[in-house]
Amino acid sequence: MINIIKSNQRGRTKIEWLNSFHSFSFSEYFDRERMQFGPLRVLNEDFISPTGGFPTHPHKNMEIITYVLQGALEHRDSTGTHSIINAGDLQKMTAGKGVFHSEFNPSGVEEVHLFQIWITPDQADLTPSYEQITLFKDERTNKLQLVASNQKSEGRIFISQNVDLYLADLEKESEIKYKIRNGRGVFIHTISGEFFLGDALLSQGDAVEISAENEVTFSAKSDTELMLFDVKI
Repeated sequence: MINIIKSNQRGRTKIEWLNSFHSFSFSEYFDRERMQFGPLRVLNEDFISPTGGFPTHPHKNMEIITYVLQGALEHRDSTGTHSIINAGDLQKMTAGKGVFHSEFNPSGVEEVHLFQIWITPDQADLTPSYEQITLFKDERTNKLQLVASNQKSEGRIFISQNVDLYLADLEKESEIKYKIRNGRGVFIHTISGEFFLGDALLSQGDAVEISAENEVTFSAKSDTELMLFDVKI
């Protein structure tokens, strides 16, 4: 089964310093049909104005991943971690049994563009922890790069859930085939560009949920950046 979600079907939060698009129900946006995809609970695309950000607030029992596309994000949390997440960096915070953190755009002139992802962990009340890596585009040109999973390995972050997160940068007219294991589903989000999934054309901000399929093929109509989640459903 293939379910396409167009960019304009996402929820939205627009306030003075934040323009945020929600692939799943979040904050004041609620859609009973858009609660989660397996353990993938939140996928927000955020644009944060210069000096704007989220004041200190709590989280519990969630794997929170941040991928910065443009600008930088300053992170502080109650474990004592203080870091700058730059464009091209991927960060994970295990909220576990409870953590407080804040996130701000440290620039006075440049907007920060990022994705924030929440994944429900496979066990509750883990010890809060933090991890951050820098990604390189040449490692995902015309191929999928595994950047997060529940298998520890250099070059990707560890998450406490049976989820594989991939990124891909496809050049125009390139093609990728992806096999889907039994009992798994795939969620693909178009970060930029356009690609074909069969006869369907997906553009920037569009997403697709795929289940009960053995294999999918996506072909880039233009230079395209994708985010792919392989989850147990």
